[in-house]
Amino acid sequence: MKTQNPDKRNFLPRRALALAARELYSSSYAPAVYGIGVFFLIFTSVWFFYVQRFFVMGSASLRPYFSGFPLAFILVIPVITMKSWAEERKTGSVELLLTMPFSEWDLVLGKFLSSLGILSFFLVLTVPVPLSLIPLGRFQAGVIVSEYTGALLLGASALSLGLLLSSLSKNQAGAFLGSAVVLMAVMLVSQLNFTFNLPGFIGNFCNFISLAFHFESFSRGIIDSRDGAFFILSALLFLFLNTRVILFRKWS
Repeated sequence: MKTQNPDKRNFLPRRALALAARELYSSSYAPAVYGIGVFFLIFTSVWFFYVQRFFVMGSASLRPYFSGFPLAFILVIPVITMKSWAEERKTGSVELLLTMPFSEWDLVLGKFLSSLGILSFFLVLTVPVPLSLIPLGRFQAGVIVSEYTGALLLGASALSLGLLLSSLSKNQAGAFLGSAVVLMAVMLVSQLNFTFNLPGFIGNFCNFISLAFHFESFSRGIIDSRDGAFFILSALLFLFLNTRVILFRKWS
């Protein structure tokens, strides 16, 4: 009879989920998480009802509501991720984590899944907005599902970038400022095409690296496989770079 390899018993998803549960429990005591959650709900509602003026639009569409998500994520994502690695590094607990029987991918995925869980909870809290508007028009469920799918993919890519920047920072303030500046750049870089008369290849490059640009098809209720692949591949790239940073810290 074959004995089970202990390394296979403790497979990566189980360890990552255990770390994610630890991170979520720690985040439940962080006032900043509750504060940014309230900010996200207020900002998206004000954006939709007052800035985009939903009630005088003349059309029943949630596209203006979801168009505010990339702007909100510029501040929401840094608050969620700023503590993940920067605080571990500041307090010295990252050295303890690196001595435990976890791989770099275990640690990074645990941080990522906990951050994604927080963001998913924020998105769930926005569901009452479209539900309350259903009696006012004929909204298509498929379109709403597409918009939320895009918001989650956009958030996953932004979170992985925020975690990478947090691993490169020495404290929470630096992680927040660095993530906010970089996210503002990658969210709004496509707007340069509307401001300046950029050459074709430069404009295409700006659109390619812009997270908000790839979210536009989802905000219209269209699930574009190319945009979905961009979010997934970019998230995997940032997570991979995060593991390299952690590996460097481990052996330096």
